Amino acid sequence: MTSFRLLLWVPLLALLLGCRPASQTPASTATSAARGCTWIADREGKPGKLFLCGTIHILRESDYPLPAGYGIAYRNSSKLVLELPPGASEAPEFQSRLMELGQYPAGESLETSVKPELWKQFEAWAQRRNMTLSRLRNFRPWLAALVITSTEYAALGAKADKGADQHFEAMAKRDGKPGEGLETVELQLQLFTQLTPAMQEEMLAQTLEEVSTVSQEFEKMISAWKNGELAALHAMLTREAEKYPDLMKLFLTDRNHAWIDRLDAMLQRGENVMLLVGAGHLGGDTDGVLALLRQRGCRVRHVTEAPELVPGKP
Repeated sequence: MTSFRLLLWVPLLALLLGCRPASQTPASTATSAARGCTWIADREGKPGKLFLCGTIHILRESDYPLPAGYGIAYRNSSKLVLELPPGASEAPEFQSRLMELGQYPAGESLETSVKPELWKQFEAWAQRRNMTLSRLRNFRPWLAALVITSTEYAALGAKADKGADQHFEAMAKRDGKPGEGLETVELQLQLFTQLTPAMQEEMLAQTLEEVSTVSQEFEKMISAWKNGELAALHAMLTREAEKYPDLMKLFLTDRNHAWIDRLDAMLQRGENVMLLVGAGHLGGDTDGVLALLRQRGCRVRHVTEAPELVPGKP
């Protein structure tokens, strides 16, 4: 589940522990020579380009500068499109709605709802991380699992306010570039309410099992993402799709299909758009965003294959 959460993790839950976009001036647009997960979709001879930028929603300071393709996409786009509208997770009702859906009603608790051995594992983790159990025991398994993930990656220095989405959202705010979202906070929260108790318990158990391998898995993922190895990133998801087909359908393929009409309409209008979505959404031969746009007749190229946009290329 490590790659599942980081490649598809809905961004509002990356802000789970109270992280917010950094208030200081966004980091420099200086870029690295890495290939990056940035593609372009267009129709030959027609105006309009979609810059399809795969992101990891939480990053470290050391993961900057970003690959050059992200800067190219930003400079050549007239607006940003993210999974959520800019500033959505800062809305006053976000935390209250998250807690409303993610906590048990009075008389129920995580301790009494999951297997005793799983509760003991969770309790031991909370003690190691000096977390307050009096609050955590009210969380449903899906929220408890995301607290663990957020805490473990924060310990590595990976945080939401360093994520690529947040980086460009802050930059667009500074530059006055408009932005919009493909989904709402409520829609993303409702994804988790569709998980059965058994699916939630499995999610929590798997998360606890993976705590010891978080660091090495994160490094592999960042390396593949920076180098634009979409097949490798998709393989990380495919490996888990066999174990969690219902989760993959809910969090990946259904959402990809729901986005395509809107993205295609932007191209039909001749817009130049920088799309920032979790990197896991882009790959795949049939249901990934790149494949779905190809099925609509779009030309899809990596940004390095677009000489008109890459300085110094003939």
